[in-house]
Amino acid sequence: MELAHRAWWAIKSVNMDYNEAGELRKLQLCELEEIRDEAYECASAYKDKLKKVHDAKIRKKTFEVGKKVWLYNSRMKFFPGKLKSKWMGPYVITRVGNFGDIEIEDMQDRVKHVVNGHRLKPYLEGQDINMLEVDKVSFLLSSLGDEAI
Repeated sequence: MELAHRAWWAIKSVNMDYNEAGELRKLQLCELEEIRDEAYECASAYKDKLKKVHDAKIRKKTFEVGKKVWLYNSRMKFFPGKLKSKWMGPYVITRVGNFGDIEIEDMQDRVKHVVNGHRLKPYLEGQDINMLEVDKVSFLLSSLGDEAI
């Protein structure tokens, strides 16, 4: 009898006031919800900043009809060769779509493909490379000239 009385007394002392326990539980739930909202806002802000940094590094590629391009061989990443190139080509652009779709034509087979513009990069011939080198040299000379002044 005494053991049952002690157990009943312990339960009564722990659950003294249901209203007070309910208010405490509501307060804890509100705090938890505020913490969750704050974490969501921090994650959202982080994603926005990361997107801005990523988008700033992306260079817009513009392709014109008649230009030569390289095509990325996506199958090469599954079976890589030690010295094999991942780029195929050159191909000639025959049509540029509005949504990044580009139609290319193989120069030897005359076979046309429609590909995503992200899989292409410009094909530079010898004269194009020489022009790039001239641009770099003129840029360096102009920057050295500014320092001398």
